[in-house]
Amino acid sequence: MQKLYTMSAFDAFLLGTVQGLTEFLPVSSTGHLILLRNYLGLPLPEGLALDAALHLATAGAVIIYFHKDLLRVLYAGLYMMLRRPVPSDDRILLFALLAGSIPAIGIGIFFSETIETVFRSTMVVALGLILGSLIMASAEYVSKKIEEKKEITIRRGVMVGFFQALALLPGMSRSGMTISGGLLLGLSREMAVRFGFMLSFPIILGAGGLQFLTLLLGGGEQVHIFPLSIAVLSAFVSGLAAIHFLVRFLRAHTLMPFIVYRILLATVILIVGL
Repeated sequence: MQKLYTMSAFDAFLLGTVQGLTEFLPVSSTGHLILLRNYLGLPLPEGLALDAALHLATAGAVIIYFHKDLLRVLYAGLYMMLRRPVPSDDRILLFALLAGSIPAIGIGIFFSETIETVFRSTMVVALGLILGSLIMASAEYVSKKIEEKKEITIRRGVMVGFFQALALLPGMSRSGMTISGGLLLGLSREMAVRFGFMLSFPIILGAGGLQFLTLLLGGGEQVHIFPLSIAVLSAFVSGLAAIHFLVRFLRAHTLMPFIVYRILLATVILIVGL
Protein backbone atom coordinates (compact mmCIF):
# COMPACT_ATOMS: atom_id res chain seq x y z
CA MET A 1 0.00 0.00 0.00
CA GLN A 2 1.33 3.42 -1.01
CA LYS A 3 1.63 6.00 1.74
CA LEU A 4 -0.13 9.26 0.90
CA TYR A 5 1.72 11.77 3.01
CA THR A 6 3.25 12.49 6.36
CA MET A 7 2.35 16.08 7.16
CA SER A 8 2.36 17.87 10.46
CA ALA A 9 -0.81 19.53 11.73
CA PHE A 10 0.73 22.96 11.06
CA ASP A 11 1.67 22.07 7.47
CA ALA A 12 -1.86 20.79 6.88
CA PHE A 13 -3.35 23.98 8.34
CA LEU A 14 -1.03 26.17 6.25
CA LEU A 15 -1.74 24.24 3.06
CA GLY A 16 -5.51 24.32 3.56
CA THR A 17 -5.56 28.00 4.45
CA VAL A 18 -3.43 29.03 1.48
CA GLN A 19 -5.56 26.88 -0.83
CA GLY A 20 -8.80 28.36 0.48
CA LEU A 21 -7.68 32.00 0.38
CA THR A 22 -5.87 31.95 -2.96
CA GLU A 23 -8.52 29.82 -4.69
CA PHE A 24 -10.90 32.78 -4.53
CA LEU A 25 -8.75 35.88 -4.11
CA PRO A 26 -7.37 36.99 -7.52
CA VAL A 27 -3.77 36.03 -6.74
CA SER A 28 -3.53 32.43 -8.08
CA SER A 29 -3.81 29.37 -5.85
CA THR A 30 -1.61 27.17 -8.06
CA GLY A 31 1.09 29.81 -8.16
CA HIS A 32 1.16 30.20 -4.39
CA LEU A 33 1.26 26.46 -3.80
CA ILE A 34 4.22 26.15 -6.16
CA LEU A 35 5.97 28.95 -4.27
CA LEU A 36 5.28 27.21 -0.95
CA ARG A 37 6.89 24.08 -2.26
CA ASN A 38 9.94 25.75 -3.85
CA TYR A 39 10.77 28.51 -1.38
CA LEU A 40 9.43 27.40 2.01
CA GLY A 41 10.23 23.74 1.58
CA LEU A 42 6.71 22.70 2.56
CA PRO A 43 6.42 19.02 1.67
CA LEU A 44 3.28 19.38 -0.40
CA PRO A 45 1.80 15.96 -1.09
CA GLU A 46 0.81 14.73 -4.50
CA GLY A 47 -1.82 12.28 -3.21
CA LEU A 48 -5.23 12.20 -4.81
CA ALA A 49 -7.04 12.11 -1.46
CA LEU A 50 -5.72 15.50 -0.33
CA ASP A 51 -6.16 17.12 -3.75
CA ALA A 52 -9.72 15.84 -3.97
CA ALA A 53 -10.55 16.85 -0.40
CA LEU A 54 -9.24 20.41 -0.83
CA HIS A 55 -11.15 20.88 -4.09
CA LEU A 56 -14.35 19.57 -2.53
CA ALA A 57 -13.82 21.79 0.53
CA THR A 58 -13.51 24.94 -1.58
CA ALA A 59 -16.48 23.83 -3.71
CA GLY A 60 -18.41 23.54 -0.45
CA ALA A 61 -17.56 27.17 0.33
CA VAL A 62 -19.09 28.24 -3.00
CA ILE A 63 -22.22 26.19 -2.26
CA ILE A 64 -22.68 27.82 1.14
CA TYR A 65 -22.18 31.40 -0.04
CA PHE A 66 -24.06 31.19 -3.36
CA HIS A 67 -26.67 28.60 -2.38
CA LYS A 68 -29.59 30.80 -3.46
CA ASP A 69 -28.15 31.40 -6.94
CA LEU A 70 -27.14 27.77 -7.35
CA LEU A 71 -30.62 26.61 -6.30
CA ARG A 72 -32.10 28.91 -8.94
CA VAL A 73 -29.96 27.21 -11.54
CA LEU A 74 -30.77 23.73 -10.22
CA TYR A 75 -34.50 24.40 -10.19
CA ALA A 76 -34.30 25.85 -13.71
CA GLY A 77 -32.69 22.65 -14.95
CA LEU A 78 -35.23 20.44 -13.19
CA TYR A 79 -38.20 22.48 -14.40
CA MET A 80 -36.92 22.36 -17.98
CA MET A 81 -36.59 18.58 -17.77
CA LEU A 82 -40.18 18.43 -16.49
CA ARG A 83 -41.27 20.85 -19.26
CA ARG A 84 -42.46 23.39 -16.74
CA PRO A 85 -42.12 27.16 -17.26
CA VAL A 86 -38.80 28.66 -16.21
CA PRO A 87 -37.99 32.38 -15.73
CA SER A 88 -35.90 33.56 -18.67
CA ASP A 89 -33.17 34.98 -16.42
CA ASP A 90 -32.72 31.62 -14.68
CA ARG A 91 -32.70 29.73 -17.97
CA ILE A 92 -30.08 32.05 -19.45
CA LEU A 93 -27.94 31.81 -16.32
CA LEU A 94 -28.09 28.00 -16.44
CA PHE A 95 -26.98 27.79 -20.07
CA ALA A 96 -24.38 30.53 -19.57
CA LEU A 97 -22.80 28.50 -16.75
CA LEU A 98 -22.93 25.24 -18.70
CA ALA A 99 -21.50 26.77 -21.87
CA GLY A 100 -18.96 28.82 -19.94
CA SER A 101 -17.56 25.69 -18.32
CA ILE A 102 -16.70 24.04 -21.65
CA PRO A 103 -13.49 25.97 -22.51
CA ALA A 104 -11.68 25.20 -19.24
CA ILE A 105 -12.86 21.58 -19.26
CA GLY A 106 -11.83 21.02 -22.87
CA ILE A 107 -8.44 22.67 -22.60
CA GLY A 108 -7.80 21.03 -19.24
CA ILE A 109 -8.49 17.56 -20.65
CA PHE A 110 -6.35 17.91 -23.76
CA PHE A 111 -3.41 19.75 -22.19
CA SER A 112 -3.48 18.53 -18.58
CA GLU A 113 -0.18 16.65 -18.80
CA THR A 114 1.66 19.64 -20.30
CA ILE A 115 0.15 22.01 -17.75
CA GLU A 116 1.06 19.74 -14.83
CA THR A 117 4.67 19.24 -15.95
CA VAL A 118 5.97 22.04 -18.17
CA PHE A 119 4.20 24.99 -16.54
CA ARG A 120 5.19 24.41 -12.94
CA SER A 121 8.32 26.54 -12.52
CA THR A 122 8.54 29.71 -10.45
CA MET A 123 9.43 31.70 -13.55
CA VAL A 124 6.17 30.63 -15.19
CA VAL A 125 4.36 31.72 -12.03
CA ALA A 126 6.03 35.14 -12.17
CA LEU A 127 5.12 35.61 -15.83
CA GLY A 128 1.56 34.47 -15.12
CA LEU A 129 1.27 36.97 -12.28
CA ILE A 130 2.42 39.79 -14.55
CA LEU A 131 0.25 38.81 -17.53
CA GLY A 132 -2.77 38.33 -15.30
CA SER A 133 -2.18 41.73 -13.72
CA LEU A 134 -2.15 43.39 -17.15
CA ILE A 135 -5.47 41.74 -18.00
CA MET A 136 -6.98 42.80 -14.67
CA ALA A 137 -5.76 46.39 -15.09
CA SER A 138 -7.15 46.50 -18.64
CA ALA A 139 -10.50 45.21 -17.37
CA GLU A 140 -10.70 47.95 -14.76
CA TYR A 141 -9.86 50.60 -17.37
CA VAL A 142 -12.42 49.34 -19.89
CA SER A 143 -15.11 48.91 -17.25
CA LYS A 144 -14.90 52.57 -16.30
CA LYS A 145 -15.50 53.55 -19.94
CA ILE A 146 -18.67 51.46 -20.26
CA GLU A 147 -21.62 53.51 -19.02
CA GLU A 148 -24.47 51.10 -19.74
CA LYS A 149 -23.78 47.75 -18.10
CA LYS A 150 -24.89 44.59 -19.89
CA GLU A 151 -26.65 41.47 -18.70
CA ILE A 152 -25.23 37.98 -18.75
CA THR A 153 -25.99 36.02 -21.92
CA ILE A 154 -24.96 32.58 -23.15
CA ARG A 155 -22.45 34.17 -25.53
CA ARG A 156 -20.91 36.28 -22.77
CA GLY A 157 -20.86 33.23 -20.52
CA VAL A 158 -18.78 31.34 -23.08
CA MET A 159 -16.40 34.27 -23.45
CA VAL A 160 -15.93 34.51 -19.68
CA GLY A 161 -15.29 30.76 -19.82
CA PHE A 162 -12.31 31.32 -22.11
CA PHE A 163 -10.93 33.78 -19.57
CA GLN A 164 -11.38 31.09 -16.91
CA ALA A 165 -9.35 28.71 -19.10
CA LEU A 166 -6.40 31.14 -18.83
CA ALA A 167 -6.27 30.27 -15.13
CA LEU A 168 -4.99 26.81 -16.04
CA LEU A 169 -1.61 28.54 -16.24
CA PRO A 170 -0.02 29.12 -12.81
CA GLY A 171 -0.09 32.74 -11.72
CA MET A 172 -3.15 33.80 -13.70
CA SER A 173 -5.92 33.21 -11.08
CA ARG A 174 -9.37 31.83 -11.87
CA SER A 175 -11.27 34.53 -9.99
CA GLY A 176 -9.04 37.26 -11.41
CA MET A 177 -9.59 36.12 -14.97
CA THR A 178 -13.34 35.48 -14.75
CA ILE A 179 -14.00 38.80 -13.04
CA SER A 180 -11.80 40.60 -15.56
CA GLY A 181 -13.55 38.83 -18.42
CA GLY A 182 -16.92 39.94 -17.11
CA LEU A 183 -15.77 43.54 -16.73
CA LEU A 184 -14.27 43.59 -20.24
CA LEU A 185 -17.57 42.30 -21.63
CA GLY A 186 -19.51 45.11 -19.97
CA LEU A 187 -21.03 43.29 -17.01
CA SER A 188 -21.61 45.23 -13.82
CA ARG A 189 -19.00 44.74 -11.12
CA GLU A 190 -21.42 42.75 -8.95
CA MET A 191 -22.54 40.51 -11.83
CA ALA A 192 -18.95 39.91 -12.94
CA VAL A 193 -17.98 38.81 -9.43
CA ARG A 194 -21.01 36.61 -8.80
CA PHE A 195 -20.96 34.95 -12.22
CA GLY A 196 -17.22 34.42 -11.97
CA PHE A 197 -17.54 32.59 -8.65
CA MET A 198 -20.51 30.54 -9.84
CA LEU A 199 -18.62 29.60 -12.98
CA SER A 200 -15.76 28.30 -10.87
CA PHE A 201 -18.06 25.89 -9.04
CA PRO A 202 -18.45 23.22 -11.78
CA ILE A 203 -14.69 23.22 -12.43
CA ILE A 204 -13.68 22.96 -8.77
CA LEU A 205 -16.35 20.37 -8.00
CA GLY A 206 -15.52 18.41 -11.15
CA ALA A 207 -11.80 18.37 -10.36
CA GLY A 208 -12.43 17.16 -6.82
CA GLY A 209 -15.00 14.61 -7.93
CA LEU A 210 -12.74 13.22 -10.66
CA GLN A 211 -9.81 12.88 -8.26
CA PHE A 212 -12.04 11.22 -5.67
CA LEU A 213 -13.38 8.77 -8.28
CA THR A 214 -9.85 7.98 -9.43
CA LEU A 215 -8.88 7.36 -5.83
CA LEU A 216 -11.80 4.98 -5.29
CA LEU A 217 -11.12 3.05 -8.50
CA GLY A 218 -7.36 2.93 -8.02
CA GLY A 219 -7.11 2.40 -4.29
CA GLY A 220 -3.76 1.82 -2.62
CA GLU A 221 -3.39 5.15 -0.80
CA GLN A 222 -3.12 5.27 2.96
CA VAL A 223 -4.93 8.36 4.25
CA HIS A 224 -3.96 10.02 7.52
CA ILE A 225 -7.29 11.36 8.72
CA PHE A 226 -6.10 13.94 11.27
CA PRO A 227 -3.94 16.17 9.03
CA LEU A 228 -6.36 15.65 6.15
CA SER A 229 -9.25 16.88 8.33
CA ILE A 230 -7.27 19.95 9.39
CA ALA A 231 -6.43 20.80 5.78
CA VAL A 232 -10.05 20.38 4.66
CA LEU A 233 -11.50 22.45 7.51
CA SER A 234 -8.99 25.27 7.06
CA ALA A 235 -9.58 25.29 3.28
CA PHE A 236 -13.35 25.48 3.74
CA VAL A 237 -13.29 28.23 6.38
CA SER A 238 -10.63 30.34 4.65
CA GLY A 239 -12.34 29.85 1.29
CA LEU A 240 -15.68 31.01 2.65
CA ALA A 241 -14.00 34.01 4.28
CA ALA A 242 -12.20 34.87 1.03
CA ILE A 243 -15.43 34.81 -0.98
CA HIS A 244 -17.25 36.95 1.58
CA PHE A 245 -14.41 39.45 1.69
CA LEU A 246 -13.95 39.76 -2.08
CA VAL A 247 -17.66 40.12 -2.88
CA ARG A 248 -18.00 42.94 -0.34
CA PHE A 249 -14.65 44.54 -1.19
CA LEU A 250 -15.28 44.79 -4.93
CA ARG A 251 -18.61 46.51 -4.45
CA ALA A 252 -16.76 49.73 -3.67
CA HIS A 253 -13.16 49.05 -4.71
CA THR A 254 -11.20 47.97 -7.75
CA LEU A 255 -8.82 45.07 -8.31
CA MET A 256 -5.86 47.44 -7.97
CA PRO A 257 -4.64 46.26 -4.50
CA PHE A 258 -4.41 42.71 -5.85
CA ILE A 259 -2.69 43.91 -9.01
CA VAL A 260 -0.05 45.70 -6.93
CA TYR A 261 0.45 42.60 -4.77
CA ARG A 262 0.82 40.39 -7.83
CA ILE A 263 3.39 42.68 -9.44
CA LEU A 264 5.40 42.93 -6.22
CA LEU A 265 5.33 39.15 -5.78
CA ALA A 266 6.38 38.58 -9.39
CA THR A 267 9.26 41.05 -8.94
CA VAL A 268 10.48 39.20 -5.84
CA ILE A 269 10.29 35.86 -7.69
CA LEU A 270 12.26 37.21 -10.65
CA ILE A 271 14.92 38.74 -8.40
CA VAL A 272 15.30 35.58 -6.32
CA GLY A 273 15.36 33.44 -9.43
CA LEU A 274 18.09 35.45 -11.18
